[in-house]
Amino acid sequence: MKPEANERLGAVIAAIDKVNAEDPRTIEVDGESRPYESVYAERMTETLARIYPDASELLQIAARAQHIRRWAIPRDKYPEGREGYNKWRRELRDLHASLVGDIMRENSYSDHDIELVGQFLKKEQLKKEPDSQALENVVDVVFIEHYWDDFVAKYAHYDDDKLIDIVGKTLRKMSSKGHAAALALDLPDETKRIILAAVEREKDKLAAMAKVEMERNG
Repeated sequence: MKPEANERLGAVIAAIDKVNAEDPRTIEVDGESRPYESVYAERMTETLARIYPDASELLQIAARAQHIRRWAIPRDKYPEGREGYNKWRRELRDLHASLVGDIMRENSYSDHDIELVGQFLKKEQLKKEPDSQALENVVDVVFIEHYWDDFVAKYAHYDDDKLIDIVGKTLRKMSSKGHAAALALDLPDETKRIILAAVEREKDKLAAMAKVEMERNG
């Protein structure tokens, strides 16, 4: 990466971090209370570097901005159920894309680059656009590694069947590289049990997806 490109990327990352540092919600990490989305953004960057060490500049930006100012649109402002959830997620993605687009524009990125990062964040061309799929893989690995236990505690009324179904849907959004990264995590035995049960339940679909992926990649 050229020095000027590296400097520009650093400026965008710093601007994203400045926004996320305003998060009123906090999380304790290593005995320190920190803004929730600051921690999430760092975990996204760390996981991206681990799974995709040669990630493009635009993918690095998208990973850092995945939840930028997420607290501004709380889930409880929308109705319960799938329709309310989907509307909430769409409006969040639009917000993230708009905010990071403004930051990129201020740092002389082209309209084309801004549009691409927006596509990644909105999950457009998933399974077809490599960077969009890579971002989805990172999102899901971060969720499993860092937030699954909290999710299970929040929804303690969910039985095994429900949890296995949720993991199965997550696996279907991922590629083979994402699956490998998730299965390589050092996870509690109970989490591993649910994931492996989901892999078993979804094995035919996952095998078909892997075949399509291989054919697409030639």
